Amino acid sequence: MDEARRWTESADAWQHWAEGMASPADRINGPLLDLAGATPGQAVLDLAAGVGEPSISQADRLRGNGLVVASDLVPAMVNGLSRRAGAHPSPPLPVAADMQALPFASGSFDIVLCRFGLMFVPDTQAALREMRRVLRPGGAAVLAVWGPRLANSLFDRLGRRLTTDYGPAAERLLAPLFRFAEPTDLVAQAELSGFPLVSSQNLVLALSARADHAFWQPTLEMAFSPLVASLTPAQRAGLEDRIAADFAAETDAQDRIALAMSVHLLRLET
Repeated sequence: MDEARRWTESADAWQHWAEGMASPADRINGPLLDLAGATPGQAVLDLAAGVGEPSISQADRLRGNGLVVASDLVPAMVNGLSRRAGAHPSPPLPVAADMQALPFASGSFDIVLCRFGLMFVPDTQAALREMRRVLRPGGAAVLAVWGPRLANSLFDRLGRRLTTDYGPAAERLLAPLFRFAEPTDLVAQAELSGFPLVSSQNLVLALSARADHAFWQPTLEMAFSPLVASLTPAQRAGLEDRIAADFAAETDAQDRIALAMSVHLLRLET
C-alpha cells in the first residue's frame, strides 16, 4: 500500500487516540528527547510527527525558548497536529513536508527527531541525506525504530490474528514497522549517508494491561486502519471478540496481560 494513502486513512484514528495513548507514548518520548538533549534557544525539527509527538512534548520542554517544527508527509496528520497543539502554550509549528525532500534551508536546525517514521520512507538514503543537510554543524539526528516483532507483543499478537482472519494484507501493513528491527541495518544506512553513530540505546519495556479492558483497540485502529475500516459492523464485532479471546488466554492470576515493547534509539551527529 502507498504509505501516504495508508497514513491519510489512519489520521482520524491517530487523532482520536492521541490523548488516551499519551501516557504509554511518554515512556518512549521521554528517553528519545533525553537522548536528543535539545537546549533552550535551539531549533528542532520533528519528522513524521503524526498528530504531534514527540514535537508537542519537545515544545513543552523548551517552553517557548526555541523553535520546534513538526512536519509530516500527510496533510490530514498535520491538521490533527494543529488542532492538538493549539491547546499548548508554546505549540510546535506544523508543516506538511516529505522527509526525502525537505523544504528547509541547509543548516536550519540543531536537532532532528524522527520517531517511528524512517522505516516507512521508500528512499532511506534520501531521507538521511536530507536530515544531514538541514542540520547545523555539531547537530544531531535522533531516531526511534521498533525492535524485533516478537519483542513487541501487542503488534505481534494483533498481526497473527489479522493474518489468520484476513490473509497477507495484514502482514503487508505490519511488516514495514520492523524494517530496522536489527539496528545494525539502520547504522549501515546512516554511515552510507555520512552520519556516524554516536550512541544507541535499546529501550525494553515490560507493561501489563487489564484483561477486561480493550487496551489493544488503539493499536488495532492506528496500525491496521486501512484493513479494519473496510469491515462491516458485524465483521468488526467478530474480530474484536476474537482478539479479546486471544488475549484472555494469556491472563495471569491477577487477570492482567503482560505486554512487551522493544525500541531502538540512535543518535547520529554531523
